[in-house]
Amino acid sequence: MTSRVTFISPAMNASLRRARFDDGRTPLDDTGAARARAAAGTLPPAARVLTSPGLRCRETAEALGLHGPAVPELTGPDVGRWRGRTLDEVSTAEPESLGRWLTDPGHAPHGGESVREFCGRIARWLTDVEDLDGRTVAVAEPEVVRAAVLHALGMPEAAFWRLDVAPLTATELSGRGGRWNLRLGRPLAAPDAD
Repeated sequence: MTSRVTFISPAMNASLRRARFDDGRTPLDDTGAARARAAAGTLPPAARVLTSPGLRCRETAEALGLHGPAVPELTGPDVGRWRGRTLDEVSTAEPESLGRWLTDPGHAPHGGESVREFCGRIARWLTDVEDLDGRTVAVAEPEVVRAAVLHALGMPEAAFWRLDVAPLTATELSGRGGRWNLRLGRPLAAPDAD
């Protein structure tokens, strides 16, 4: 049996625009919500839809016309005391800690999850859905998509920050027997009117 998981990254919100460590409570901005609504109906049918518990993911799913439960395992990484702060604020207040966190996958100076721990959580989730029949669509934080791609391709956690996941894109994994193939983030967009 071939497993198929399509990850949808959320549309834009103020946290993404300001490079803020999201607290899970920031809604989509007007532009992000409009783009997500315009892309509704562009995804193939799915046996199941799952979302990250964060508000921007749940609102993106709703705008796309996708309905399914929020799954705690798909929560973005726990960034501890940095939650809600901008990257500039953390860089100014804790430059050495931020630098180490960005270069050492096992380090968690903020008191939350290390990149290694986070990637392990997403790898376990992906292993669990590997045996499900039919396509799974998961609207999840960009970090979740990065971690899933690392796992699928057997890449080291040190590559985590080198993967960019654009808003409102689909990243598709398909495979069987623990071997995954990757189709990189195609934009979700309404078909052009001719």
